[in-house]
Amino acid sequence: MKTITLRLLLILSLTFSFYSCTSDEDGIFLDETSSKFNDINLSYTQMEFEILNLVNEHRKSVGLNPLNTINLVSKEAISHTDYMISVGTVSHDNFSDRHQKLVKGVAAKKVGENVAYGYRSAKAVVNAWINSDGHRMNIENENFTDFGISTKQDAEGRNYFTHIFIKR
Repeated sequence: MKTITLRLLLILSLTFSFYSCTSDEDGIFLDETSSKFNDINLSYTQMEFEILNLVNEHRKSVGLNPLNTINLVSKEAISHTDYMISVGTVSHDNFSDRHQKLVKGVAAKKVGENVAYGYRSAKAVVNAWINSDGHRMNIENENFTDFGISTKQDAEGRNYFTHIFIKR
């Protein structure tokens, strides 16, 4: 009886080990909708639409695919633009927080960001980004699949811009 009990325990133990430690488990558990997300409703200004279109036109001109606009990405851009206006300076402060929110919120695998200040038109800010090596690298990164934008004016009428790029 003792031998049968030990064998049963051994079999049960091996069975549980097999099912609980399969080779494809990585300790990260995502539900079946992990590759999908619920986007939010968001309105864009004329300047924001122009920036998105100009960036996609530039990407096409250099042989790259256009990027899709994701409102949740723009929501993070809006938050950062509001922050820059509140502190009165252009920065990438708290980028790691935005990065983590986008990893969780839209399954971003890579995140890039362009910021700017003071430009009066979409064409002017996009041209400035294209003429800057670091900013152009984000715009022309072939791995990015989506983006979001925020453009707001401070109390003195100066424009602040946050443009976030992601790879999903």
